[in-house]
Amino acid sequence: MEAIFDVRASRTLGEAQRERLLTRVGPRVTAVAQDERSQSRNRELALERLAERIDGALRVPRTRRRSAPTTASRERRLASKRRNAQRKQERRPPEEG
Repeated sequence: MEAIFDVRASRTLGEAQRERLLTRVGPRVTAVAQDERSQSRNRELALERLAERIDGALRVPRTRRRSAPTTASRERRLASKRRNAQRKQERRPPEEG
């Protein structure tokens, strides 16, 4: 059993939802089910899978919020900088004086 949803012909979707579906899954959303021996059960499964695909495509991803570096990571970074500076200091020739 195959369930098909025509995105462009749908009257239930808003313009933003239609655009989101078109960019994510295209003009037609399909779902196939051949798991069961019963045609009616396969129809139910296909419709469930179709609804899951549409819901997944309509879901708006959460925006990423920037987070500050932890105190420990700042300390590690500064310690590494101090080690590198010390290493370069030791490479220099001794000063005349």
